[in-house]
Amino acid sequence: MRKPILLFFVMLLVLVGCSNDKEETENAVEDGSFKNIYPFTGIGTNEPIDNRMISVMVNNHPKARPQTGLSQADIVFEILAEGNITRFLALYHSNLPEVVGPVRSAREYYFKLANGYHALYVYHGAADFVDEMIVNSGTDFLNGSTYDNDGYLFKRESFREAPHNSYLQLGAAYDVAKDKGYDITAEYEALPFLSADEIETLAGEEARHIEVIYSDSYSFANVQYDYDQDSGSYTRSSGGEKTVELHTEVPIEVENVLIVETSHQVIDDAGRREIDLESGGNAYLLQKGLINKVNWENHDGRIIPIKDGQEIGFIPGQTWINVIPTNPGLDQAVKISNE
Repeated sequence: MRKPILLFFVMLLVLVGCSNDKEETENAVEDGSFKNIYPFTGIGTNEPIDNRMISVMVNNHPKARPQTGLSQADIVFEILAEGNITRFLALYHSNLPEVVGPVRSAREYYFKLANGYHALYVYHGAADFVDEMIVNSGTDFLNGSTYDNDGYLFKRESFREAPHNSYLQLGAAYDVAKDKGYDITAEYEALPFLSADEIETLAGEEARHIEVIYSDSYSFANVQYDYDQDSGSYTRSSGGEKTVELHTEVPIEVENVLIVETSHQVIDDAGRREIDLESGGNAYLLQKGLINKVNWENHDGRIIPIKDGQEIGFIPGQTWINVIPTNPGLDQAVKISNE
């Protein structure tokens, strides 16, 4: 009985520590208590910040769940790949887990997003024409097909079957990138973040349970966010099953959820898509149990919420961005309740 009890207290300490860090940041960002602020979370630190962001294609097939490392991503994009299955682009900067995965193949709109955030792009395999596009675009990339199960950068795990078992050993990514001649340090302009006073005066319609419907036929593809008043964050579920870390069962908790609609077009017989992440459009922004209908714009490659022509600040913490097709759009694909 000692191991489960010990694990419980370790998890409790981790969660309390994270919560305290975010509360301290909200209270201390303005008075200069921290030497630095992480540009993609707004969380304060006294450590130097010069590492380059790493973006990773993470598998979201039901056979790939629960994933590893998602809870430590600064930003996660969730976008349809083929059919009704979404895939994640997880962006790591302030926290670098040892392992991330399972890692899956590339798509054009994902590596363009990675470039927009000036991130190293890590994926495992792609159609030949996509690989060619990545090379020709000048993207700094690490392809798991090149390092498949080398035991250093990528490892195939026996507890899952291919293609759902390739895991990035994130600690090796900077060394391999440096060997390829890529920059592994970078300076970033910070995203807009709300002050403590602005957070206290947030307004909007109350929304404690939100469902994002990617499929009318397959419930496992749909996403739910539930607001926790005590933590001030949202937990995420897929098909009614809470999204957690594989080995620790720590749940995904995020402070900001941005749901954006944009044009999706199927471009080939395999069901691959072309997705417009440039033109902007309608969006929902979820913060502190409130929902606001806003717009989104692409600002130098970054997806930013906009209202009345002004950028809206994020709450310090982590952000998930769900991208949905304009057909059916926000009004039909997003269900809001307080139950």
